[in-house]
Amino acid sequence: MNIGDNINLSIDSNSNKSLNDLTISELGQLFPIIITDYSDKWPDLYKAEAKLITDSLLHTDFVKIDHIGSTAIPGLKAKPTIDILLQVTEQIYIQKLKDTFKTLGYLINNHPENPAPHLTFVKGYKTQGFKGQVYHVHIRYRGDWDEIRFKEYLIKHKEIAKEYEALKLELAEKYPNDREAYTDSKTEWIEKINKLTRK
Repeated sequence: MNIGDNINLSIDSNSNKSLNDLTISELGQLFPIIITDYSDKWPDLYKAEAKLITDSLLHTDFVKIDHIGSTAIPGLKAKPTIDILLQVTEQIYIQKLKDTFKTLGYLINNHPENPAPHLTFVKGYKTQGFKGQVYHVHIRYRGDWDEIRFKEYLIKHKEIAKEYEALKLELAEKYPNDREAYTDSKTEWIEKINKLTRK
């Protein structure tokens, strides 16, 4: 998630200020890039949250749910954010989807630049900073998505995973409070791996 990029996050009930009211610089200070050692708890956190999500949706609304991102790669240092890819049917009622995630404590993060339906839901962000476990649920219509292949490739190629880890550590040190620069600086490397996985 790029906090600050066209966000539409709800007002934190414990504050009179919305995350929307903060500048990109303020958001960077509030939510710094932190890379931690791999945790054996991450797969279990994913499974519990995935069950919470799928139990709250009709089975006709979603196609598949996957753990993606660095926390899905055993042994890899990562931002302790559980990334989830939820593939939904083209017939899903988007407002109902938003309402469901809201009841689960998620905030809406609109992403016009992302594939349709242009939505990510996030949890763990407050105007006081990180609070509790952070989750990002990326909503996509059914398809063949790079994120799943990327994860599987790095699990199979541990030396490539370590190269990615080194890049993240370097960028986190260089851009500790600039989430956009951190993310953008990884793009070329990630796309190089995605091209390999598409072959």
